[in-house]
Amino acid sequence: MNESEILRAIHGGSAAEIVDDVRGLIERGALAPGAQLPPVRTLAEHLGVNRNTVVSAYRQLAQAGFLVSRGRGGTQVAGQSRVPQEGYATDTVLRDVGAGNPDPSLLPDLTRALVSLPGRPVLYGEPVVDAGLEELAREWLEPDLTASGPHRLTVTGGAFDAMERLLAQALTRDDAVALEDPCFLATIRTVRLAGYRPVPVPVDAEGMTVEGLREALRQGVRAVVCTPRAQNPTGASLSEARAAALRDVLADHPYVLVIEDDHFSMLSRQPFRSIVGPDHRRWALVRSVSKFLGPDMSLALAMTDADTADRLALRLSPGTTWVSHLLQRLAHALLTDEDVRHTIAAAGEHYAERNASFVARLGERGLEVPPSDGLTLWVPLPAPARLVAERLMRRGWLARTGDEFAIDDTRPSHHLRLTVHHLDDTLADTLADDLVAAADASP
Repeated sequence: MNESEILRAIHGGSAAEIVDDVRGLIERGALAPGAQLPPVRTLAEHLGVNRNTVVSAYRQLAQAGFLVSRGRGGTQVAGQSRVPQEGYATDTVLRDVGAGNPDPSLLPDLTRALVSLPGRPVLYGEPVVDAGLEELAREWLEPDLTASGPHRLTVTGGAFDAMERLLAQALTRDDAVALEDPCFLATIRTVRLAGYRPVPVPVDAEGMTVEGLREALRQGVRAVVCTPRAQNPTGASLSEARAAALRDVLADHPYVLVIEDDHFSMLSRQPFRSIVGPDHRRWALVRSVSKFLGPDMSLALAMTDADTADRLALRLSPGTTWVSHLLQRLAHALLTDEDVRHTIAAAGEHYAERNASFVARLGERGLEVPPSDGLTLWVPLPAPARLVAERLMRRGWLARTGDEFAIDDTRPSHHLRLTVHHLDDTLADTLADDLVAAADASP
């Protein structure tokens, strides 16, 4: 379709109506990937609407993945590019150091716990949270709560099921959400696919920055997602001073929903420091079990203020989407098993030791990497990350560039996120040599 044909096919007088018209053209195949949309001014004049109406419609379509803005190149129909996700690249012969997975040999054996599960069936109308798991969760989460109001526990199908539900009960489409920049892949995906507007908050060695959060609040964000420790991808953890400063900033915004994603929890080498102050009204502390019991254990515990818990309960009632009590009982059996707790502790020590060892290797070769926590390393580079990653591919390695984690993607990243804890000393030495050579090579 040419521009005049597209103009004749769009009739809406509101942003929602324009979205429906353009989306219909794309879904029917009338607009193919790469097709150019009319400029904002042209479409606004044709429809007799304010330019901001068209801007809002185009933005909603872009956030939903239908359109892409090319700056001076205009707005085009998006192609079907794959959204970056965690996990192995199964179709590569390269050695994968970008997967972000835990070591399967350090995950507990489920056999004994499965045999020990009580067999009583759970019926409609029963409490959605297993009593044993709730008692364990309170012992685990309540000591880290800093808000003074009443709170309750919700069990969800993993951290990002919790994230999606928490945001959905608080936000509407096009609401702004403050996200760490760089940001965890699943968080970016959750926010963008739901049609919320991500507002980047820079992260430094002490975590989310104070001025970055202050600016996001000035832009009217209705929710803040923060990783207090082992931030993915940077590995940064909040210092006590930084956490206190962030609490001070949020004190003037008590009804902004604050979600703390403590994904690394039992494996972390750092203390938990909350950005939620005692008088904050809308908050959630989320801890999943994926990193230490296994990604297939799709279960997370969300301790929230009472009002938020009520809203979540409407979306997790029996007969709809409550989390299986079999899974809840399995998590409880594992987390109360002394041998499993020792396995988790050993895994945390292993990840810390292997990452520190690789950082030392790079330091010996002149590439300084700040200390961090988590499954991966955030490696600063003297050259653009995509260039270094391409050079590493020619040496047999598949790495992940920082560009995939960026919310503010106006500049090329100069970081790689590497997963190295599974490498033995020989392979770690080889990767360190290859990485430094790839970073130093002339264009």
